[in-house]
Amino acid sequence: MFRHLRRLAMALAAFALAGAGAAQAQITVGGKNFTEQLLLAEMTTQYLDAKGFDVTKREGMGSTVLRRAQLNGQVDLYWEYVGTSLIVYNKVEGGAQMSPAAAYDKVKDLDAEKGLVWLDPTDANNTYALAMREQHAEKLGIETLSGLVDYIDNEEPLSLAVNSEWAGRPDGLPGFQDHYDVRWPRGDVRRMQTGLVYQALKEEEVEVGLVFATDGRIAAFDFRVLEDDKNFFPNYAITPVVREDTLEAHPELREALNTLGATFDDATMQRLNKMVDVEKKTIENVAQMYLKEQDLI
Repeated sequence: MFRHLRRLAMALAAFALAGAGAAQAQITVGGKNFTEQLLLAEMTTQYLDAKGFDVTKREGMGSTVLRRAQLNGQVDLYWEYVGTSLIVYNKVEGGAQMSPAAAYDKVKDLDAEKGLVWLDPTDANNTYALAMREQHAEKLGIETLSGLVDYIDNEEPLSLAVNSEWAGRPDGLPGFQDHYDVRWPRGDVRRMQTGLVYQALKEEEVEVGLVFATDGRIAAFDFRVLEDDKNFFPNYAITPVVREDTLEAHPELREALNTLGATFDDATMQRLNKMVDVEKKTIENVAQMYLKEQDLI
């Protein structure tokens, strides 16, 4: 009888410890407010949930709000872009001239001082770009950003659609104008939500639009991405960033997130983004489809 009671007590204690461990395995995944980030947040949530974590998702935030939430401990991890941390958060001048490896090493070191750990960068580089409708760009003979600036300076102004965040970021319109020595007439710059930029450009409401390199709508809408021939835009490799204390508590996150990130490249992200933005599939279904496709859930 005594032996039976002792075994029962040990089993209950083990169960209690397991329960405590599960309670500690609570992870808050963050995400920004555009399709790719919503996909990454949902994908990570489903993936970690399948691995036994108790996951909370906080999505739809602006870049600086999300960054602050992670620094404050309200978000444990999210997928960030090397160039954003390099220029916007750490204000490193000349970031666009750095090689992808040098840019990554720089943000990794700088953010380590803030208690943030950059895991392995992916092969998906979602850099900003300016695009035109292919036929219009061909008609005007514009292939590069320098060619665009020359046309504006010597021929006629062209309307530009951008999102509000990029309009004020140092790696956005202010920096672009300084780097390419151009001043876009204020009346020709139209601020709108990111998704509306693509529609406005497609429907000929504007002549130039801000796009993301991994967006599936570029090919679907027959846009020409203008070559950044003076290297203004830095590398924006998508990379999982985790709070140091979170990673110390759950070291298994490193391998899990690196495994997921190793499946990403430009073509993959374009395909997934296109499923949502063009084919109108839901974020949840696309995320689940991809994880199953990769045998991750």
